[in-house]
Amino acid sequence: MSADISNADTDESLIDGVHTFSEVTNNIKVSVQSYFLGEQSNADDNQYVWAYRILIENDGATSVRVISRHWKITDGYGQTEEIVGKGVIGEQPLIGPAGSFTYTSGCPLSTPSGFMQGTYDVVCETGDVFKVAIPAFSLDCPFDKQKLN
Repeated sequence: MSADISNADTDESLIDGVHTFSEVTNNIKVSVQSYFLGEQSNADDNQYVWAYRILIENDGATSVRVISRHWKITDGYGQTEEIVGKGVIGEQPLIGPAGSFTYTSGCPLSTPSGFMQGTYDVVCETGDVFKVAIPAFSLDCPFDKQKLN
């Protein structure tokens, strides 16, 4: 479940003015920004699309490689879909000490809101594999009128 906008970024920066969600696991910091793609969305067809940009920073003393990802994507009705796959956007990036990797991908939903969270499996130079948390982040359509029960 991803929109057709995947790419690795060479400038390794986040977008100014966009809310950022961050979490640190074993000296690996994951920061996420999401933004609504109105030009790819169509409310009449219940199709809403977001891009998300992720910055993975290695604040540890050894290199790490992202070998897989596990996403939990929850729509506005509370239905959850899990996505498991190798690496990120077709790559298994090696991130050296004080290094980083940034990429952009996307997520379509049939509801105007939802959220995502997950983990990366990361292997370090010693061969040890550990999970790195991807913080929960919201997918909100800016044009949706919230209705209270």
